[in-house]
Parts: sequence; structure tokens; C-alpha cells
Amino acid sequence: MVDADRLEPIFFHVDLDAFFASVEQHDDPSLKGRPVIVGASPEGGRGVVSACSYEARRFGVHSAMPISEAYRRCPKGVFLPVRMQRYRELSARVMGILEQATPVFRRISIDEAGLEMTGTERVLGPAYDVAADLKKKITTTTGLITSIGIGPNRFIAKLASEHKKPDGLYRVKPGEEEEFVAALQLNNLWGIGKKTRARLETLGIDTVLKLRSNSLEKLRGLFGQAAGEYLYQVARGIDPGVYRARTQRHSISAETTFLHDTADPTTIRRTVLALSHEVFFRLLDESAIAHTVQLKYRYSDFSTHTARRTLKHPIASSEELNQVIVDLLTTRTELGRAIRLLGVALEDVVSDDQPRQNELFEDPDERKRRVESAVHSIKKKYGDDGIKKAGFVSRTRTNAPKPDSR
Repeated sequence: MVDADRLEPIFFHVDLDAFFASVEQHDDPSLKGRPVIVGASPEGGRGVVSACSYEARRFGVHSAMPISEAYRRCPKGVFLPVRMQRYRELSARVMGILEQATPVFRRISIDEAGLEMTGTERVLGPAYDVAADLKKKITTTTGLITSIGIGPNRFIAKLASEHKKPDGLYRVKPGEEEEFVAALQLNNLWGIGKKTRARLETLGIDTVLKLRSNSLEKLRGLFGQAAGEYLYQVARGIDPGVYRARTQRHSISAETTFLHDTADPTTIRRTVLALSHEVFFRLLDESAIAHTVQLKYRYSDFSTHTARRTLKHPIASSEELNQVIVDLLTTRTELGRAIRLLGVALEDVVSDDQPRQNELFEDPDERKRRVESAVHSIKKKYGDDGIKKAGFVSRTRTNAPKPDSR
């Protein structure tokens, strides 16, 4: 009998390098080696960069940059629209490969996944070799390049996946965590953004080692209990529960900027339903529930507004979410006023993994959710066209781009 306590903990973090741009380069080989920028056309001057190739990054282009700024920095770049259905298709194929490698698999996003491999070396062989084989299989099957980090916890595995990008494979063994983290820049630590880094620097903390020199009590006093504990842990390579954030309250959102401002009710309704559809199935992907719905809308004059509604029960189906979001749309927006941007968000999202007491008769909401999950499985396997509600079928083209997930 194997003593689980004595097994060396092994975690993989798999990251599809420059995913959207890599898909475009794979589908059109003439784009390989060229700066590819996915997001929107610079002619409209609107929208942001969803993803860019490593060639584009050399010009200072990065995700979330305004498309106009990306064009200024890289005028010879190849600007392409988002093809979310194609990205989902290839993502599903990659996730299928990874899911077969271990029973403990977690999809983190469309281009990232975590695998727990503890105990598998006895059966599959050395972890490094297994990761190399996974990289090779993904490339052979999909043509895409991945970076895989291996670590004694999920946090270190995530950092290791970024260490040798692109096409990287790097392992941090137990006992090497502190040394590995100490060599990184503060902004390389997951969760330390510009604001946190700026505040740390005002305190004279500009390296991981300086951060590590502060006691837990001092960091709690400076940043509050939760943030202080987080900083204390990451400076030492301790997993702060970055994956457990899925069980903490967060939000799921999607928004889109129209190529041209529109006041057309049909276009606006169809777009908001597409956004609603996007966030609900991401909710199912996370096996999560949400009670609060938010509609975001921006008029032509750039004034931005939000409207939200909190339900007494978790949202049970995409149909229910659609009803709420359309009601917010019709009651809160001004009819006939041109809209520039629309967004839909689910707030206070929490994991749906809590045990439930069985009922004598099936809960109709639970039945709806199971049906939606089945529909989602079909879509992941066969694409968005595998099954579609009539409300999403358009007889004429609109100026609404596909929603961008955030």
C-alpha cells in the first residue's frame, strides 16, 4: 500500500503560448514569423488587443492595449478579428488530451489548465518526461505550442510555466521554492500588479528578498490580513490558494465594442443575448453558481452605466439569465440612443461543490441546469453550431462582433 503522505507532490501548469495569435498562425502558415494582433481592425480605431504573437510583443504590443496604440507601435502588424468558436474548438482538444493524463484535472481558462500528478511517476514515469510527452502530443494533434511548469505546489507550477516561454518546460523541485522565487521580479509573482508593486516600492520593498524579510504581522498591518498573508506566502513560494480563488467570490464577465455605434434594437438585443450566453456557459465550465447579474452599457458620448439585479436563488439556466438581462436592457437603457459598448457580468460567483440534501422530487431548477450542462457538453465537442437557440440565429449580418471574454 502506498503511503500518500510520503509521495512527492507534483503539479503541472499548462499554458498555451500566445493562444489566439498562435491559432491564427497555425491556420494560416503565411503568418508565421509575422507580428499578429488579434482583437479588432485598426481602421475603426476601437476595441483592444485580445492577444498578440511574440513577434508583435517585440514592438511593445500587449493584451488589453487599445487597438489604436497597437497600430501606432506596430503599423505593419497583421490585425485580425477574434474567432472565439475556433479558439474554443482547439482549446477543447487540448483540454481533452490533458484530462486523459490525470484524474485530477482543472481547466483554469481557455488557454490554461492545472494537473495534479502526485503519485503518477510510479506508473507514467518521471514527471519531466511526462510533461515533454504532453507537449509533443499537443503539438502533433493541434499544431499549437505549450509551456509547462512543474512544481511542488500549484503556485510554483504556474510561475515555472512562465519561466522559459515560449515552448518552455521547467521544473522546480521540493526544497527549491524559495531560491526560485527569490530570483524573480516582484511583478512576476502572481497577484502582485502595478498598484501593489507601487505601494511596496514606496515602502522600500523592490525585491522578493526584501518582501520576504518582513514578518507576517508587519505585512498584515500594512496591507490587511488577507493581502498581508498572501504577500507573506508568495514571497516564500508557498501556495496561497490561487486555485482556491475559484471557491471565493469573483465575477465572470464578457463585453464587446461595436464597430459602429448602434441604436438598432435587434442588434442590441442579439448582442446582449450572445454575451449572456457566453458568461453562463463559462459559469458551467467552472461548476459555479451566481446570484447577481450586471448589465454594462456605454453610449456614444462615452458615458458608462451599469444596472444589476440580485436573485434569491442561483441562476438556473441561460434562459433565466436571458430574461433578467433583457429586462435590465429594456428598463434601464434609453430607447433610440446609440450604444457603443455592451457587457454582461455574473457577480458573487462561488463554487457549486457544496453537498446538497437530496429531495423526494427533483428540483426543476436543477433539472434546467442539467439540461444546460448537456447542451454545453455538445457545444464543447461539436462547436457552437452543434446546437443553437433560435434567438441567436440571424438572417442578416449585423455590426456586432463576437463577444470578448474577460
